[in-house]
Amino acid sequence: FQKWRGYKSMLDLQKMRKDIDVIDTQIVKLFEERMKICEDVAQFKIETGKPVFDKNREQEKLEALGSKAHNDFNRCGVQELFEQIMSISRKRQYQLLQENGIEEKSDFVKIEDLKKENATVVFQGVEGAYSFAAMHTFFGDQIKSFHVDTWKDAMEEIKKGKADFAVLPIENSTAGIVQDIYDLLTEYDHVIVGEQIIPCEHVLMGLPGTSLFDIRTVYSHPQALMQCREFLEEHRDWQQMEWNNTAAAAKKVAGDKDPSQAAIASRYAADHFGLAVLQEGIYSNVNNSTRFIIVTKKKIYCRDARKISVSYELPHESGSLYNSLSHFIYNGLNMTKIESRPIMERNWEYRFFVDFEGNLSDSTVKNALRGLKSEAQNLRVHGNY
Repeated sequence: FQKWRGYKSMLDLQKMRKDIDVIDTQIVKLFEERMKICEDVAQFKIETGKPVFDKNREQEKLEALGSKAHNDFNRCGVQELFEQIMSISRKRQYQLLQENGIEEKSDFVKIEDLKKENATVVFQGVEGAYSFAAMHTFFGDQIKSFHVDTWKDAMEEIKKGKADFAVLPIENSTAGIVQDIYDLLTEYDHVIVGEQIIPCEHVLMGLPGTSLFDIRTVYSHPQALMQCREFLEEHRDWQQMEWNNTAAAAKKVAGDKDPSQAAIASRYAADHFGLAVLQEGIYSNVNNSTRFIIVTKKKIYCRDARKISVSYELPHESGSLYNSLSHFIYNGLNMTKIESRPIMERNWEYRFFVDFEGNLSDSTVKNALRGLKSEAQNLRVHGNY
């Protein structure tokens, strides 16, 4: 009897699966019929200039469809299902707009190459800093350069026209993002036109003749202190002092001539300020590197640029982040990074920064940006480089 019962259950399961297959086939047929009508709607909107996204209409539709379900679970499921169907329909309509040559005007100008020679470049810190090395690696030696105390000062120098470009650290492979830079990208209407990765091989340095036993205080930028935390944990009697810049910390130690002081910076900084290297290999990650961005106030991008950085804000609603990221998915764009930063004076709401591969002249990129602009808030393109 048990064997017969199990056999009957298997037959019932197979029948149920066949029934589901039939229903799924019907759903696919109806979905394609719906998409065909959506294309007709897109054509109407093209001819009349009506926007693709009508949030009030979609919300009313979702509530009406949800009310047709027979229990709360199905109501939520129906609304989630149709929210995705509507999102897919909008993406198809955005594509049709692009195919019909209806493009939104861009503030960006495409150029062949970035003019580097004889440029004036500003960097934060002093000579010997990693930003100084990044600047010369990216631009070469045929430039004029000067330094400022803070990253904000560098952005101001560009704004005032005193510098053509600024070099700013945005991310470290050990310590993560430099949050202040993301906030400055929001505050200033500047554009990223390049990036440069520099290995950060920190060393401990002090006055010539100093030993590890003499040290009482270590100066460096907070990011560098974090990147060397394992080494510093072995010397818990040392006081860690945050400084504006790694090279500036080296300059302080050299200037104070106090053997109880040491700095964490590059070997280049040690040589530049006449300090002795007391300990090498003090960084936790052997592949420790910092990514620097090159910023200008001109809205330009090179013909061969392949990375785009954008930011946008989203309503505090379920599924809003997924729906925004789906614009990259449906346009076949590879997203390489996403970060979030809190929006000032709006508790628990965030601005999202996204890096993805592409060029602003690509039709797929234009489709994605059109969708994001329509459905997200305060979309900004921070650069194509």
